[in-house]
Amino acid sequence: MKKTLKIVGIVIGLLIIFLIAAPFLFEGKILEIVKSTVNKNIDAEFDFADADISFIRNFPEVSVAVNDMSIVNTGTFAGETLVAAKEANVSVPFMQIFNSADEGYTINSFSIDGAVVNILINEEGLVNYDIAKKDGTEVPVNTSETPTSNVTLSIQKYEITNSQIKYYDEQGKMYFQLNDFNHSGTGDLSAVKSELDTKTSGLISFDMDGTNYFKETPVTLDAKLGVDLAQNIYTFLENKAKVNQLELVFDGSVKLNDNSQDVDITFKTPSSDFKNFLALIPKAYSKEIENVNTTGDFIVQGVLNGTVDETHIPKFNIGITSNNASFKYPDLPQSVSNITIDTKIANDTGLLENTYVNINALTFKIAQDVFSANATIKDIMGNPLVNANLKGRINLGNLSQAYPFSVEQQLKGILDANITTAFDMKAIEDGRYQDTKNSGSLGLSGFEFDSEDMTNPIQISKAGLTFNTQNVTLNSFEAKTGQTDLSAKGTIDNLLGYMFNDQILKGSFTLNSNTFAVNDFMTESETPEPTKTSESTKTATPEVATTESIKIPAFLDATIVAKANTLLYDNLTLKDASGTLLVKDEIVTLKDFKSNIFGGQIALNGAVSTKADIPTFDVNLGMNSFNIAQSFKGLEMLQALAPIAQAFKGTLNSNFEIKGNLNNEFTPNLSTLSGNALAELLVSDVDSKDSKVLSTLVDRLEFLNFNEGETKKINTTLTFNDGQVQVKPFNLKFKDIDVQVAGSHGFDQSLNYNATFDVPAKYLGTEAQNLLSKLNDPDAENISVPVTANIGGSVGSPSITTDLSATAKTLTNKLVTMQKDKLLNEGSNKVKDALNSFLNSNTTKDSTKTTTTTTAKAKAKDSVTTDNIKKAADNLLNGLFGSKKESNDSGK
Repeated sequence: MKKTLKIVGIVIGLLIIFLIAAPFLFEGKILEIVKSTVNKNIDAEFDFADADISFIRNFPEVSVAVNDMSIVNTGTFAGETLVAAKEANVSVPFMQIFNSADEGYTINSFSIDGAVVNILINEEGLVNYDIAKKDGTEVPVNTSETPTSNVTLSIQKYEITNSQIKYYDEQGKMYFQLNDFNHSGTGDLSAVKSELDTKTSGLISFDMDGTNYFKETPVTLDAKLGVDLAQNIYTFLENKAKVNQLELVFDGSVKLNDNSQDVDITFKTPSSDFKNFLALIPKAYSKEIENVNTTGDFIVQGVLNGTVDETHIPKFNIGITSNNASFKYPDLPQSVSNITIDTKIANDTGLLENTYVNINALTFKIAQDVFSANATIKDIMGNPLVNANLKGRINLGNLSQAYPFSVEQQLKGILDANITTAFDMKAIEDGRYQDTKNSGSLGLSGFEFDSEDMTNPIQISKAGLTFNTQNVTLNSFEAKTGQTDLSAKGTIDNLLGYMFNDQILKGSFTLNSNTFAVNDFMTESETPEPTKTSESTKTATPEVATTESIKIPAFLDATIVAKANTLLYDNLTLKDASGTLLVKDEIVTLKDFKSNIFGGQIALNGAVSTKADIPTFDVNLGMNSFNIAQSFKGLEMLQALAPIAQAFKGTLNSNFEIKGNLNNEFTPNLSTLSGNALAELLVSDVDSKDSKVLSTLVDRLEFLNFNEGETKKINTTLTFNDGQVQVKPFNLKFKDIDVQVAGSHGFDQSLNYNATFDVPAKYLGTEAQNLLSKLNDPDAENISVPVTANIGGSVGSPSITTDLSATAKTLTNKLVTMQKDKLLNEGSNKVKDALNSFLNSNTTKDSTKTTTTTTAKAKAKDSVTTDNIKKAADNLLNGLFGSKKESNDSGK
């Protein structure tokens, strides 16, 4: 006995050692089999990052797990990932690892985790999942003359977890997505007849032709299937499905043929409780329906029967009915009663285009308000034909009293509707609105709404629409938000095209307002709360509200003739504003806009665009009779373009061509401006105290006095780009001093200007006047000195320098030329003595030192030199600049 136990122990030990070591012995062969087998059978690239072979995980079978598996398309969909998975696991019988390459392999189970399946159908109808080899090597199963596929499915169980399926049909404009997909099945699929027990769950999203029907809607399916492989018939034995919270039970069968499927399925709700209807509402909005009190019934039942092939779908008839039902949430004061639903969704021919919907009745009552509707929609998948009637009154305030809507503020207002419409989608797509039939009216009164995305709540006192065949007429619209009041009328040309076919909404309107504040249409986003910190590290951080810029609607193509008695824009107040706005393609074009502001009138033509992430503008701006002081104080743009002009009193006339970017507040971003301007200033006075540049000039130049200006008109041209303003030369006059100014400055307030003053000699002081009188020349009074001032630094801290050497040289040349010409006319023999006398008369006498007449005469010849004349000119310049800046005269 001991010997027997010892032998068994040794065998078991050897088996365990073999099971541990075998993966290392056979891993290369098995992995190569997996890759080569798959790639030989598909027109795609199959690969995985890593693999693991285990003889223990599913003993006595061999388990092969691959990580980061992928199947990538080639050909038409080259590069598109058809399938990817974090992990895939298959198990095969142990002995089959010894098979040769041409022998078969049987897969007994498999599992997939974290899979993503992308199914694509392009515009040409080609599919990315058709990856089976098409090289002619495939042969029918059970053909003895030719080898069959070397992989056999003998599934006992399978599992798919945490996966996702995406289906996108470009041709049919259909999108389906199944998230959080989990599916498992157990049974013996190797038997001719067997039962397969399956469980499925996931979240469904479905869009068709731009319309969303399901959004992350939870679905579950527990189904036991009878499988008959001999006849390819799959029978639903015990089955229960749940869509959101609506339960359905169904039975029937599906038979697979070579090129078609025969379907025969019936389904219905297991109970008739009206809570079935509430269960259709997405769970996020259903608000604990188990506590809702209901009366009446709600039944969904249907039949699918027929053949599915390339041209047919099953015939079906789905009925949704409810009679005299009601529901009431326990915490709300109102109930929804008198609910009647009679709806049929059917297809009687099996042709997809013949699907139709009949809403024979849909009515409900909240408090005293009754609403009813009926409609038919034919040829849903072809050219839908719609015929609908809506009638009733809804007090919007009662909605949140009867149903727990997630709104911060209760809705208010009365909606009255009486609308009849009949149209087909092709007519709307082609713009043949004359082939549609619409009549009735829609009214809204006492409406109030607020949300966190709005700066102010909106109040619509009344709004009325009239529907007719050609268009929709806005008969009245009276609203208020913040400081803004609005009154509008107009027409909408293609409301149906906008509502049902995503077309651009076209219309024309007149808009009137007593006060229109642009800031009322900005939105504010709250600053996130600061992260909590300890007391030792806590710092005070002010709350800041950020403002989002206005976005011009992309769906709007409208002409708006607008007028506002008061228009508030940024910090500006405009009066009697009017103009025409053309809104299209996220661009507002302004035509003939005019308004009164700054004591004058503004005229504007141009465009504003929000197509790009940063809004832009490009306008021609006219200013007529602007009060200079007011306009430069109120407009940051003028301050940047002409910072010195704000010290002038008078009026401004100007024409601007200007473009650039807009800030979030819809004000110009100065650093992006470019354009040009022709400006005319009619100056009545100058207050140098209002400009640091002008006050510095007055302090630096003795002769300058802006209060004695004679210039009444200044004309100049400006060009600006990249933050720099170039100013073409323009002329000023103060008393009888002519001034020419030219240069540039930056939006950063930097200055680079030259101002040339033509200064008459009479302003050079008493000493200069005495000197000039010695010339005994009537033209002496006409002598003037050009003085150039270089203005640099910044607007707030200017620096001013002058070039005295150039001024002295000019004055010297004038004096020498004038006296020489005079003496030459009197006789050449008197030239030297006269010049000497002239120069000596300007020499200061010293009481302690005297020179003899003989010595003076002896040196007279030497004194008639350019250096002595220049010294006399320097003395004149001392009179020119006075004594305020004597210490700075040298070199300046």
